[in-house]
Amino acid sequence: MSGSTTPPGSQLPGDGTTPSLNGWNAPYVEHLYEQWAEDPTSVDPQWHPFFEGFKLGAERMPDPTDDDGVVRPALGDASVNRLQAQVDQLIERHRNLGHLSSHLNPLGPAPALAPELALASVGLDDGDLDTRVDAGTLPVGPEPTVRTVLDHLRQSWCGRLGVELSHIRDLEQQRWLTERIEQLPLSSPLDTELRKRILRELVQATGLEQFLMRRYIGKKWFSLEGNESLIPMLNELINAASSGGAEEVAFGMAHRGRINVLVNILQKSYEQLFTEFEESWAEDFIQGGGDVKYHRGYSSDIVTDTGHTVHLSMASNPSHLEWGHPASLGRVRAKQRLRNDDERDRCIPVLMHGDASLPGQGIVQETFNLSELPGYTVGGTIHIVINNQIGFTTEPIDLFTGSYCTDIARAYDIPVFHVNGFDPDLCVRVMLLAFEFRQRYQRDVVIDLYGYRKYGHNETDEPAFTQPIMYEAIKQMVPVVKQYADSLLAEGVISGDEYESARSRIQNLMDESQERVRERPVEPAPPAFDDQSAWAGFSDSYDWTPVDTSVSRERLDKVARTLGSVPEGFVPHRKLERLLQQRGNAIEQDEPMDWAMGELLAYGTLLDEGTSVRLTGEDVMRGTFSHRHAGLFHAESGEEYVALNHIHESQARICIHNSPVTEGGCIGFEYGYSLGDPNMLVVWEAQFGDFANAGQVFFDQFIASAARKWARYSGLTMLLPHGYEGQGPEHSSARLERFLQLSANDNMEVVNPTTPSQIFHLLRRQMRRTFRVPLIICSPKSLLRHPAARSPVAEFERGGFQHVIDDPTIKDPGSVDRVLFCSGKVYYDLIAHREKVEARHAAIVRVEQLHPFPTEDIQKILARYDGVEKITWVQEEPRNMGAWTYMNEQFTERFGTTLRYVGRPDNDSPAVASTKMHASEQYQLVVEAIGIDPAINTSP
Repeated sequence: MSGSTTPPGSQLPGDGTTPSLNGWNAPYVEHLYEQWAEDPTSVDPQWHPFFEGFKLGAERMPDPTDDDGVVRPALGDASVNRLQAQVDQLIERHRNLGHLSSHLNPLGPAPALAPELALASVGLDDGDLDTRVDAGTLPVGPEPTVRTVLDHLRQSWCGRLGVELSHIRDLEQQRWLTERIEQLPLSSPLDTELRKRILRELVQATGLEQFLMRRYIGKKWFSLEGNESLIPMLNELINAASSGGAEEVAFGMAHRGRINVLVNILQKSYEQLFTEFEESWAEDFIQGGGDVKYHRGYSSDIVTDTGHTVHLSMASNPSHLEWGHPASLGRVRAKQRLRNDDERDRCIPVLMHGDASLPGQGIVQETFNLSELPGYTVGGTIHIVINNQIGFTTEPIDLFTGSYCTDIARAYDIPVFHVNGFDPDLCVRVMLLAFEFRQRYQRDVVIDLYGYRKYGHNETDEPAFTQPIMYEAIKQMVPVVKQYADSLLAEGVISGDEYESARSRIQNLMDESQERVRERPVEPAPPAFDDQSAWAGFSDSYDWTPVDTSVSRERLDKVARTLGSVPEGFVPHRKLERLLQQRGNAIEQDEPMDWAMGELLAYGTLLDEGTSVRLTGEDVMRGTFSHRHAGLFHAESGEEYVALNHIHESQARICIHNSPVTEGGCIGFEYGYSLGDPNMLVVWEAQFGDFANAGQVFFDQFIASAARKWARYSGLTMLLPHGYEGQGPEHSSARLERFLQLSANDNMEVVNPTTPSQIFHLLRRQMRRTFRVPLIICSPKSLLRHPAARSPVAEFERGGFQHVIDDPTIKDPGSVDRVLFCSGKVYYDLIAHREKVEARHAAIVRVEQLHPFPTEDIQKILARYDGVEKITWVQEEPRNMGAWTYMNEQFTERFGTTLRYVGRPDNDSPAVASTKMHASEQYQLVVEAIGIDPAINTSP
């Protein structure tokens, strides 16, 4: 006896090896069967379903003396066992490899039968076809023959659907999908009304593309033609989701087919679309604003074909393929939380990919990796690959290594359905099966929709230059809508004129809409702050109005005591006991606060006031520098305890998640989260600020520019450890200069705070204003434990964040001959040197907020030191980095002031890798800034 439904790679009991499906050790399996028959608990539970099926097959096997023309040796005969083993192998090979012979490409004929699927590959031949066998779970009726089994296998696994399941390690999921594929009549017709609806949707999809091609020659919109089955697939997904209780379906996709989805799925009106094509909406022409129509997002509430109301949303997306997807999922996670959607079945994420970008962009792997992590799961995503079998002008042989563009999904146990896009009924069935799997198992699923791209990369491109054979075949193709209509007509599902009438009706609607738009354009997108959304009541304008973020001593003490306490019986690490005691007593004993305490008090007071917090990043629970300890772990059991969630019963909650070693995908996810919930403080921390540039696409295309391009706002807060301490070029710089280069129009805040009270007020300010902008914080490293970088309790009890901090030691401005403006850690190096040389002639001013530029605050300081000629900008970064270029431009344009520069010279690398060299460079710059070198006791 051999063969099983166990997938390749599954560890099986016994000798600890992984047997081959194509030939297990028969005596060993029979021995296990005998053990199981005596005592089922004596063998590994993985074997139970197999042995139960074998027992059932044996019980129903006909008596060998039956005279029905088929000769059967007695049960247990070696020939019977051998034949059954060969049939088992045949079944498993089709389940695992049937996709190799599936007819997926609508541009070509069905492939030849893969050798691995031939009868001869398992030792059978035509002479065995009429032999009766046990088919296990295969639904082929009682006493099937090999022929019956083979026919059903070919129909299930080798038709216009190719399925990859064998890599899934969860046997229950694999069995469930196998049964669904073999039991569902995937190739049989759908009900009449549904097929008529599919035809209508295909007519709408194709009609829109053809209308745009005729009326807007020379424009581009990245047509869906060749993959129009996507539209009925999405529509039936929405019908099924809403019928099952889903309240929203959230889409993310690039430009290919996006216009068609917006119109025919999200019900963006023809008038809105044609306004964009006519470029007649005034706001499209605001200088520097807006984006092309195939990047913009949209949202709507629709009534489905099944009578349910559901919210649909399409995330805005740049041309950076795949990079919008982690943001889409972060937004879904936020919406699920707002809906108390613990089962994650009321907001369904759907991501659409290109066949070139899916294997080509590393952000895809990062996003897949997040799919089942506790801090990032959204309960499964439905992925659809719009497979044109081409990437711009590059063919698959040059696009990816492997058999399919979807091979990356196999690494994450994700089932993959490859389907021929010219079988609309099958496409819809596959979509519904994928949705059912997602809802049942809360896991990702991939549909690879094979079609073609009718035109070039866009409608103005000539594809025959590089793909002459493919495009000759495409020219000969009858559109899927015509093929489908002809088949329905032949079957009597529709009458002769229904198809043409539907086409004419759509054409007339578009004609009338275009005429109306040319007379009176309409607003092409919904308002940014919908009254029904979480953003209701927010402003789209930056406001300098001071915000009182002070907190009473009583509330501070309540949070501090919580931070210093643990539940009864909880055993913290012994090295943390003193820290906990200090935190608990800090307010009562009026102790100066360190940086970690300032940050934690900000979170705790926000939570106490009802504002939720999400903190993620690499090692954020403890903190890269072992300073935060926001979560404690029982020293004996490993149990986790987050004190901030135990301030009082009705408080808001903080979600703290250590992230994978991923910057791009995680920054994108948190950015998306901040879009979905503006009332939650969303904080992402880099392990070191130097590493954040792995997410540069998000800084450039989303965080800095989304408000201007798409009218989409974010309050994402980023902690980027920054500062020069001799730790080398990879552990010194958060690339402050890049954020300042991206800063304009009050689009984001870039800050470099220097005290614990400043970070306290800064984080609280982020949630106590009526607008949201991204907040980029250059956070400290050495200052975390610097004895001078501490704040008295009084600074938490009063006031708010200070954009600029004047020198508190200067009582007589007339005694000053130089004003040193600086930002961040270098301030402490400057004051240390000034104290060392007992200099009183230099005022040291901290610019805590660099952008938006605090013009009024700095103007007042310059006025205070009126007459001082030496106005200097001091930084520890090289001249071509840091804030110098930005600050020099601001001082020149706003005040007519020429700044002197003190800092490191231009360099191509941020910092040296020697603590001795660092100390020497740092000493030189502070001496130059202050003007006194104690070694020679002279002033320049």
